[in-house]
Amino acid sequence: MKRRNFLRNIPLVAGIAATGGVSQALAAPVEKAGKKPALTIGHITDVHIRPEENVPERYKKCLEEVKRHKVDFFLNTGDSIHAADYGHITRERVLEQWAAWDDCMKMLQSYDVYTCIGNHDPWWAAPSKEDEMYGVAYAVKRAGMPARYYSFSKKNWHFFVLDGNNPGVSLDAPQMEWLKAGLAAVPAGHHVLLMSHYPILTVTGALVGGQHKDHKELKNLFYQHKDKVRVCLSGHQHLLDNCVYNGVHYLCNGAMSGFWWEKGDEKSAGPCYVQETPPGYAILKLYDDGTIENTYYPHQH
Repeated sequence: MKRRNFLRNIPLVAGIAATGGVSQALAAPVEKAGKKPALTIGHITDVHIRPEENVPERYKKCLEEVKRHKVDFFLNTGDSIHAADYGHITRERVLEQWAAWDDCMKMLQSYDVYTCIGNHDPWWAAPSKEDEMYGVAYAVKRAGMPARYYSFSKKNWHFFVLDGNNPGVSLDAPQMEWLKAGLAAVPAGHHVLLMSHYPILTVTGALVGGQHKDHKELKNLFYQHKDKVRVCLSGHQHLLDNCVYNGVHYLCNGAMSGFWWEKGDEKSAGPCYVQETPPGYAILKLYDDGTIENTYYPHQH
């Protein structure tokens, strides 16, 4: 499978388009004339690590592929472990999945890795809410995050990492107020990327659901800061999806695990595909002027 650019330096205009594969561009490419990006980022999502099916070794091979792109750091949009959220999952099963994750991520010790929590990461079947492994807080700890939502800056780009694992798949009230204050504090002329597990705006929501339920409120907030907000990055769908609305690029990249590291079904377009999307990762390039490139790389695993 050849790599394809499905989003390359798109003009910041209102509009919407999507692709379920890797070959369709949202708009005609605008060449950067050799301009170097300010930041080159490896985007991984929905790794769903587990010890079976030789998944750890396959994931390590994929990480080697990503590193060859000379990325500055990694963004991980969640579902790092296979599944802790089902009612039958035991403590031992949760621990062995996180152990597999820890072993694989040793390969990225020299990189910053910024993670958000996916719906499969928290363990809800703990004996009580007082159990140290219960819920989102333990997943935050194991993923090496400073908090369940947080922000950081790199050059003239500001990153907001969100937690949508709240009733209704939305931001809770304190988080929303934090986000409003954070966006207001971004200096003029700087740019913003927001990162969430669930997509905020997505074409694939019409196919499989999975979208933030507070997307209208968030869309209105982003429009208030239309000179700053450039990108909303997500996973969750295991489908490749891009749309542009009010100048914001909503990027939902495909899953590292594809069909959760398994073959797939007769409705898929190929081995490990989810519908028409192959397993893979993305390389995201951010420029000082706020323009972006997002390239999805299918991998054979």
